[in-house]
Amino acid sequence: MDYGMIGKIEKAKRYAQEHERFRFQTFSVKFHGDNNDHNVSYDDGKWTCDCEYFDHHEVCSHSMALEQLLSGMLPPREE
Repeated sequence: MDYGMIGKIEKAKRYAQEHERFRFQTFSVKFHGDNNDHNVSYDDGKWTCDCEYFDHHEVCSHSMALEQLLSGMLPPREE
């Protein structure tokens, strides 16, 4: 491995620890829940989930878990 790559790997490790560098804009994930898998997505500040609870409340345990997981890498949720 060349010295340039070693430097890039070290820089990547440092970046990965600095969550404030990241701001997610859009993504989707398959969430393995206790009873079913759910498709959760985030797009420009808005969450969606295909679970029934989200349909009625616009928030659910799946979206809140992802908010906690990505703490500091998402803009604050609009109330």
